Parts: sequence; structure tokens; C-alpha cells
Amino acid sequence: MKRILSAVTASVVALAAAAHPSEGKVIRISTDNTDLILKVGSNGRLYQTYLGPKLLDDTELSLLDWAQHAGSDGSVSTRGWEAYSASGNEEFFEPALGVTHADGNATTYLYYVDSSVEQVAGGTHTTIRLRDDKYPFDVTLNYTAYPKENVIKTWSEISHNEKKSVTLSAYASAMLYFNEPEYYLTEFSSDWAKEAQMSSQKLQFGKKVIDTKLGSRAAMHTHPFFEIGLNGPVKEHSGEVLMGTLGWTGNFRFIFEVDNVGNLRVIPGINPYASNYELKANETFTTPEFIFTLSYDGTSQGSRNLHEWARKYSLKDGEGSRMTLLNNWENTAFDFDQEILAELMKEAKHLGVDMFLLDDGWFGNKYPRKDDHAGLGDWVVTHDKLPGGIAALVRSADEAGVKFGIWIEPEMVNPKSELYERHPDWVIEQPNRDTYYYRNQLVLDMSNPKVQDYVFGVVDNILTENPDVAYFKWDCNSPITNIYSPYNKDKQGQLYIDHVRGIYNVLKRVKEKYPNVPMMLCSGGGARCDYEALKYFTEFWCSDNTDPIERVYIQWGFSQFFPAKAMAAHVTSWNKNTSIKFRTDVASMCKLGFDIGLQELKADELAYCQEAIANWKRLQPAIMDGIQYRLVSPYDTNHAAIEYVDADRNMGVLFAYNLSPRFQEKLSRVKLEGLDPHKKYLVKEINLMPHTESTFAQNGKVFSGDYLMKVGLDVFSYTHNTSMVIEITAK
Repeated sequence: MKRILSAVTASVVALAAAAHPSEGKVIRISTDNTDLILKVGSNGRLYQTYLGPKLLDDTELSLLDWAQHAGSDGSVSTRGWEAYSASGNEEFFEPALGVTHADGNATTYLYYVDSSVEQVAGGTHTTIRLRDDKYPFDVTLNYTAYPKENVIKTWSEISHNEKKSVTLSAYASAMLYFNEPEYYLTEFSSDWAKEAQMSSQKLQFGKKVIDTKLGSRAAMHTHPFFEIGLNGPVKEHSGEVLMGTLGWTGNFRFIFEVDNVGNLRVIPGINPYASNYELKANETFTTPEFIFTLSYDGTSQGSRNLHEWARKYSLKDGEGSRMTLLNNWENTAFDFDQEILAELMKEAKHLGVDMFLLDDGWFGNKYPRKDDHAGLGDWVVTHDKLPGGIAALVRSADEAGVKFGIWIEPEMVNPKSELYERHPDWVIEQPNRDTYYYRNQLVLDMSNPKVQDYVFGVVDNILTENPDVAYFKWDCNSPITNIYSPYNKDKQGQLYIDHVRGIYNVLKRVKEKYPNVPMMLCSGGGARCDYEALKYFTEFWCSDNTDPIERVYIQWGFSQFFPAKAMAAHVTSWNKNTSIKFRTDVASMCKLGFDIGLQELKADELAYCQEAIANWKRLQPAIMDGIQYRLVSPYDTNHAAIEYVDADRNMGVLFAYNLSPRFQEKLSRVKLEGLDPHKKYLVKEINLMPHTESTFAQNGKVFSGDYLMKVGLDVFSYTHNTSMVIEITAK
């Protein structure tokens, strides 16, 4: 045994001693605040040598050591933080890549080939090519750095030219390493009506895994983003924190592994569960983008980094305006006809919103959509309910003076539908087992090009026949059950991946043909919330839970990673124990909509809503496009406060909420952020109920930005479920 170990040690030392032509080459991926430094080792492989605050002296980059471990005999070994480690080599911990080559060999060693840098919109793109020395197998690492926003996105491209297909059993988007005394994870658990619930834990030795296996509606139980506190718990306003999110609408997996000497590796990517991927020669497997920021001033700054990046470079129409709307679902559910909808469009105009959105229940004839048991998949209007078709609805909206939008769920089908009768082979369903139905529906097999054509046709037919349709709400209410693809019978292990790729194929076609049509991403609430999907959607629906108290927590969680204009929030009748003012004020800190019948509102409540909508539209430069500051967390207190400031620091809005104050508890002033300390600001309470005077003691007064940020405002009270909205205007 000793002889064998000696032989292995000798070969490792010989490999390390053999100079590689690129040995010592440093690759720097930088923002204005952060450096990710990679270096080619003497063995020709690529290692991470640094990830942290930007280094000032370029000459010191070469001093960073790629060999992170000492051997048992005290010598330095060739093991280090490999930038993209593969299974089967001397790596002792979780790899990024698992490959079984065409000849059955399960080992892969990746060596540096070359790299290049080019300028792209907003930043620089670095490409690094790696290759196995025994097989024609390649991995290309991609890093795009956005200097001003302090955001880096990274992904990998895997390809080969072997004689037969290779099998991929793991295919991470990236690997990141940290060496800190301790690490704390904040994760975001979820379920229907309780999305983005934040919880934290300390990471100890071993692996913590966050993953999903649902295929579609994949983020139903956990969301594809996380926060890591480096050398301390995650904090809002201080401390170093890694904030990362994966752009993938299907199964994902995050691995956080603390090794034997206390180093942390973070491995984000597609979940390889039931997904061994047969990669053909000359085919490229492209992993999802992993987007991350390192903040040195807590999550508040990290969120602002991501918000600014998203509006500029990822969110569809991220720098455009957003429409307010009135939805009919909470008001009518499935019970409506053409005349009822025409009257609701007039209500939308009277309310002051920009658009009327028709929700579920407008389609199906042989199996009309009277509830959620039938009709899904048959995307033609129900004739006896809507005899004039969509065209008549568009005309009614135009006559009322509002835009018209419509709900669809094109990836799904009810077994009780004409589509299922015609094409049972288009459905993901087991051929030899009893079928399990989630919400009385099944998922269409989006890996099938014919199904992709059909789903694209749902949107295309509506817009071809009715070009004035101004908006789509695209829903997805079921995970994949009965996992089996009739289309790709011999490659069932690729279904979870190819299904999501099929969805993207459709969305790309929709965006290319109809680039200016806004769409809401919905999935039984907030079970779809990733930046790949949001390249095609202007916003996403955070939750079916519109109880304003719960929404404060839900919106707080999602705001960690998404700007306000990406988060749709509606005023509804959920929790009528709260006032219409409180419900509207909570929805107003996101993309505002209503889903309520005006007949439910008293005259003063309607007047209040009309004024609140007008205020929201006027303040869009701050709320939708400004800089967000989360000032008081509902997780830490019985109150919450969020502030928005426009780019010029001339306009701001403060939303303050009293949730469940204790009797005579201490009420602290809220210190604002982001203002110009040398400017004077008028502070004024808005969104007041008619015939109501403000109780805000500082209402109508002028303060310096310095005073507002150091002393603050008295906006909290002891009254449960109440709110205050303060407009801040530079004089």
C-alpha cells in the first residue's frame, strides 16, 4: 500500500513539476467593487485564487496562490480551488461536472487552453476554454462582469467530439469558493400563498442542498436564489454577503459544501435529478446563467446592485413604464359574459387604471371552461358566453378608454378537452400507470416541436386576429406529474431539461414577433421567478395571497432580488379586516393593479383608490425606476418601512406599515437613506382617505436630507394594520 501511495505521490509531483505553457497566467474578472481572480497552475489547470473586494495593486495579483492545501508530508500539493472541477480526478469534494465518456471512463481532467475578453453592453465578457488531455472534450467558462452594478453572471458550455455520445450526470453553471471563519445561509422557502419566506441557518461541515424536482412550476416550494453571510449572519445594512440567483425555469440545485478545513464551495446549476443527459458529438450543452453580487454593506446594497442590473440588462422592457390594471378574477371568477365584462371595463376607466385584464374562464366550447376541470387547452372563446369573441372585448375596452389584456395557460391541458382528445401523445403522462392529476390538469410535453408550435400559436392567433390585445397573463398551475415523454421515448433522462428549453423556444418566438407586448409571468402565484424567464416577461405575479399583511413579508422577500417594477401586486378583498387604504398602500410599493369590484367600495374608498392610482403614476420615476431602501424589516419588528428615491435624488416615497404593534412598545423614528444631505426636502403625507386629516406630526415641513437621514421621521403608530405614505420632494 505504501508503494502505491508513493507512486501516486510521485506522479502528482511530476505533474506539478512539468511546466505548462500558460503557468501563472492570471485572469481577472472585475467590477468596480469586486475581483474574481483565476490563475493557471503549474499543472495547467485553472484555479480560483481570490473572490472579494477589488484589489488596488495589479502587480500583486500574481502573488495569489492557487495551491490551497498542504500535503500530509508538509509539501504543497496540486489540489486547489479548481474553477470547474470534474468527477474522477483527485478532487475530494463535490464537483461541478460529471461525465461518462463514450468508452465508459468516468474521469475528466480539464486543462487551460486559452481565454479572451470582449466588451459587451454594460461590461466585459471573459471566455475561458478548457479541454481534457485524453479526450476531445471541452468546457468553455463564460463570465460577464457589469462594473457599475457590481454584478457578475457566469455560465458554462460543454461540448465534445468523441465517437459516440457522452453522458452528463452533473453540469453546474459555476463554482465559487470562500475562506471565512463562518458562513450563514438565508434561503427562501415557498408554497402556494406563502412565497419567499426567509429563514437563516449557520452552515457547518458537510453539504446543504436546496433543490427542486417539480419540472414545471418548479419554484413552488423553494425559490432559485439565496444569500450567504460571510463571517457573520446576513444583515440588511452591514456585512459582506453573497447574493446569487439562477436563471432557470425548471429544476435547480444549489450545493453549499463546507470542507474539512472550513472552506465553502458554492455550486449552482440545473438539478441533475433523473436527468442524465446524453450529449451527442458536436452538440453544446449550455448551462443556465448564474447571477451574483458581492455586497460589502449588507443585502440592501446587494439588492440595489441587482435591481439596477435587472432593469438595464435582463428584465423585458426594464426601463419602460408599467400599466396599472383592473383584473376580474376576484370579482367574477368564471361567472361572466360579454355584457358583464363591458361594464367592468367602464369600471376600470372610472377607477383610473390603464387596462382591463380578463382572467380564466373565457374559452372552450365542447368543454366550456366553467371551472378548473375542463377546457384547458382549447384556446377559442366560449361562443354562448362571448358571442362577439375577443374582438368585441377589445372594442368594448377601446370604447371605455382602456387597454385590454387576457389570461392564458398554454403549457397545460385538462383531460376533459378537445386538445387532449386529439393529441394524447402531446401530454406528459405515464403509458402504463394510473394518472395522477394536479389541479385536474396535465402538462404538455414542451420538448415536442409540434407542441411548441401549438403553444406559440395560442399567442400568435390571438394577436394576429386581435392586434390591439395589449397584455398577456401567462400562467402555469401544475408541476410535472406522471413523468414520461411520448415524444422522446428513448431519452427520458432529458425530459426535464428539454421541456424547459422548449418553453424558452416558444418565448423567444413570441418576443421576436411581438417585442412590445408586455406579459406577466405567473405560476399558481410566485412559483416562477427567475431572470431567464424574465427576459420575456415584464413582471411576475408574486403570490395569489393578496392579504396585505402577508404581502408585506412576501414582497420583502422577493425584493431581495427583484426590482419593484418586476413584482405585480393587486388590491383585492383578501382580509377585509384591513382597510382599503392599507391594502392599496401595500400594493403601491410594487407594480400596482386592482382585482376588486367597484360595487364593493364605498364612495370615499373609491375616491381614495382613484387618488392613490394617480399618485402612483406620478411617482413611477421613484417607485418603478428609482433606488430602493429597505429601512425597517417586518421580520425584526412589528412594523415595516421601505423607501424609494429617484436617480436625481429629487423625489422620494416612504411606505410605512404598522403590522401588530405591542401595547405601548417603543416607537423609533425611521431614518431615511439615499437623499442628498445638502438638499432641502418637503415631506408630505399622501394617500389620505377623503375628509381625513393627516396625523403625521411633521407633515408639510421642510428638512435637509442630512436631517432626514440622521434623525428621521415619526411614521409609526400603535394602531394595527395601518399605513402611511410620505412623499419627499426636493425644494
